[in-house]
Amino acid sequence: MRRDGAALAPKNRIEPEKKPGSLLILAPVRSGQVLFADAGDLVVVAPVSSGAELIAHGSIHVYGRMSGRALAGVNGDRSARIFCQNFDADLVAIAGLYRSSDDFGASVRGTRAQAFLEDDSLKIEPLR
Repeated sequence: MRRDGAALAPKNRIEPEKKPGSLLILAPVRSGQVLFADAGDLVVVAPVSSGAELIAHGSIHVYGRMSGRALAGVNGDRSARIFCQNFDADLVAIAGLYRSSDDFGASVRGTRAQAFLEDDSLKIEPLR
């Protein structure tokens, strides 16, 4: 402690590691809107309209109907995933691997689903 009452900073102070935070969206995402979580996951607790775009360095979680585009792991994170309560996306991508709505199949449309990378392919499966 200094004479003026201020504390001395320790010489070998270790700063805590900063963990990326998530971006939480509570309002519906409208057509034309682009949301970007530049650190961590993107969590949307509302519907996402066709024409909207969700982008995250981490995973994307949509607790509502997911239309529009969702791009997770945009910094190359191959462990990122996309989770939806009601999957109706136009396009999904993880770490640069894309699939459009023409390739999804009827088994995942309108269901709780997840998208993830397995080997070098983008899989979309219903959540169990």
